[in-house]
Amino acid sequence: MSQSPRILVFAGSAREASFNKRLAKLMASRIDALGGQATFIDLRDYPMPLYDGDLEDGEGLPENARRLKQLFIEHQGLAIASPEYNGFITPLLKNTIDWVSRPDGDIGGLVPYENKIAAISGASPGGLGGLRALPLVRQLLSNVGVTVLPNQLAIGGASNAFDDQGQLADEGQAKTLDAICQRLIDTLARQQG
Repeated sequence: MSQSPRILVFAGSAREASFNKRLAKLMASRIDALGGQATFIDLRDYPMPLYDGDLEDGEGLPENARRLKQLFIEHQGLAIASPEYNGFITPLLKNTIDWVSRPDGDIGGLVPYENKIAAISGASPGGLGGLRALPLVRQLLSNVGVTVLPNQLAIGGASNAFDDQGQLADEGQAKTLDAICQRLIDTLARQQG
């Protein structure tokens, strides 16, 4: 029997009290409970300058870009909780994807994204739950070769969406999240054959 799929889980926010960080941690917990192997990372722990080709030419990849690149390579799947800033994805998420996509020595730029499958979600205090940013996350990931599952979850009213244990208070949202996580695990398991 093949090993459980390894899934890298993170939020597109570095803010300590981020709703999306809570959602990403919950996704990691549910992935583990449903038979996957989740690795939650906090992008706050991987600070990098804004992508700049001159900086890359002069200094190469920042060490944290190399560390993230290796983490992406070591995992078969991605689970991303994306905030919405003015209807768009966060600069942090875009910058992370950009730096990880840069070639480094013998490692091609898109190697970390090859054969990757991703699940996306978002949470926001507003009524749309970050829904406007999710198609942009989908487009960005697709542009670098990641297959993004069609299911997604946007959680509006995020300030009241989580209970004291960090679970989703709404049973329907909790079931949807589990279904997304399960589909990601099952799809990756089939891919591993």
